Amino acid sequence: MSFDPNSLKYNADGLIPTIAQDAENGDVLMMAWMSQEAVEKTLETGRVTYWSRSRQAFWIKGETSGHTQELVELRIDCDRDTILVLVNQTGAACHTNRRSCFYTALENNEEIEILKPMS
Repeated sequence: MSFDPNSLKYNADGLIPTIAQDAENGDVLMMAWMSQEAVEKTLETGRVTYWSRSRQAFWIKGETSGHTQELVELRIDCDRDTILVLVNQTGAACHTNRRSCFYTALENNEEIEILKPMS
């Protein structure tokens, strides 16, 4: 069956939540948003492209930082309202220079930093 990006369920702003996961080790790296055109660009180029809500522009991961995401596989959840991109991550995925945006854990209702910035 041929894939149609229009078949996905985008929110009222025309966006769909997208989770990036390391294809090699399964680490969850980040969550961002894609528009239909960002999905199409990602599939065409193999470079993960998001929609930046703050800049109102396309954001090709790593374009300025060099911390790129190469698409390995794009998956769609059962409700077609969330995307999972399996990626080969080069460098940090988080703007704080950490491998993952999910670097804070809760232990006994206390926040614990579990990942330090990359050097």
